[in-house]
Amino acid sequence: MNKDNIMKFERDPDHQPTLTPEQRARLDAMTDAEVEAAAFADPDAQPLTEEQLAQFERVPNIKAIREKLHLSQKQFAETFGLSLSVVRDWEQGRFFPDRAARTLLKVIAHNPQAVREALAHREWASMTSTTTR
Repeated sequence: MNKDNIMKFERDPDHQPTLTPEQRARLDAMTDAEVEAAAFADPDAQPLTEEQLAQFERVPNIKAIREKLHLSQKQFAETFGLSLSVVRDWEQGRFFPDRAARTLLKVIAHNPQAVREALAHREWASMTSTTTR
């Protein structure tokens, strides 16, 4: 996986954490080294180990994948059999793809033509099959 298909998060500048005036004054009086030392001293907020980080699965950045393919949201959804509203929700961070969807997005990112061909074959096969009783 590369940096083009990893979703990044940033804090909303309109919804910053709220501090009391006393907390703000105390924080402002601290150096960066003191802030870092205080953070590391908090037993409930320890950094993750390399092993813990390795257990996380990265969520593909659907917008980066879609833009790399030069597709609109609607085109992407139609091409890969997805709901337009789901594509929008994923891109806007309202919802995150489940495990199966993350797998599909990874395959699309690495070999979109294979997914197109597989989906086209499925549609063609269902149109030509006959039902017997």
